[in-house]
Amino acid sequence: MEQNTNEDYDSTKKNTDNTAGNFENEAKSSANEFKEGWNQATQNQDNKKLMAGILAIVLGSLGIHKFILGYNKEGIILLVASLIGYATSCLGVGIFILMATGIVGLIEGIIYLTKSDEEFYNTYQVGEKPWF
Repeated sequence: MEQNTNEDYDSTKKNTDNTAGNFENEAKSSANEFKEGWNQATQNQDNKKLMAGILAIVLGSLGIHKFILGYNKEGIILLVASLIGYATSCLGVGIFILMATGIVGLIEGIIYLTKSDEEFYNTYQVGEKPWF
């Protein structure tokens, strides 16, 4: 009968180390791919147009689309108007404020999405036109 002379050798340890190293490399690779994709999505003007347009239609009363385009003052105006509208909705006046801010968002979203990419870029990025 033959005895095992490799007492210090553990075959499972080597496989575990390789698996951990592979997992670490795959995680780093996935994180880098996600980071590159995020940078492309947020810096591309076409995606800004699409994102701002959809957010204006869906959440236009909150002014999120204004923040996406870099118009912080206008975004705060819409956000505050919406909050006032929500707070006073029981009085009846707030409903009109909410409707007005929602209509502004809807109109702006439609305008954003119907403009060509070049026209959108020139109007809202270069020309910095904050409203309609």
